[in-house]
Amino acid sequence: MPAAPEGPRARRPSGAAAPAPDLSDLLRRSARGEEEAFGQLYDATARRVYGLVLRVVRDPAMSEEVTQEVYLDVWRTSSRFDPDRGSALSWLLTIAHRAAVDRVRSSEASRRREDAHAAATRGVAFDETAEAAHGALEAQRVRRALGTLTEVQRSAVELAFLGGYTHTEVARLLDLPLGTAKTRIRDGLIRLRDTLGGPA
Repeated sequence: MPAAPEGPRARRPSGAAAPAPDLSDLLRRSARGEEEAFGQLYDATARRVYGLVLRVVRDPAMSEEVTQEVYLDVWRTSSRFDPDRGSALSWLLTIAHRAAVDRVRSSEASRRREDAHAAATRGVAFDETAEAAHGALEAQRVRRALGTLTEVQRSAVELAFLGGYTHTEVARLLDLPLGTAKTRIRDGLIRLRDTLGGPA
């Protein structure tokens, strides 16, 4: 495995704009262990990946950590990329978005544990405990409901509502026509509504 690439802010392209690289080809070559191809893939996509991660995580230092983790994951799993299922950029941004959401959830879980410990040590009123339990159950229901969506629906819905992106931005990030992105978001929301509208 190559050494971890430099941080997304550290490498700046210079000179005239070069032709856009073939990301699918770079992924295929990375899967064969070509470190140069992986470096080119990083140079071509790191700013987009870092920007997406930062939109979700909000913390620049943590976003850089997550970005590095994303590229380590891409290096390990590049052989799984299937161009018949979508573009290389869409595949890469999906990995980045999931990693960012996982980091946010992990941070929130850690913060909840710390808050719960602090609350336990000072004594918590019954109503506060009941409210926290209700919130946790609702979060579990939402996670289960997201799990019922197709992968493409979930990616679009998470970008739009967890990442805060507009429909136009979602379409660009997933390399889709705007109408297709809107349809995936709408269908995903309908399924979420139907799932959450049923019994808990």
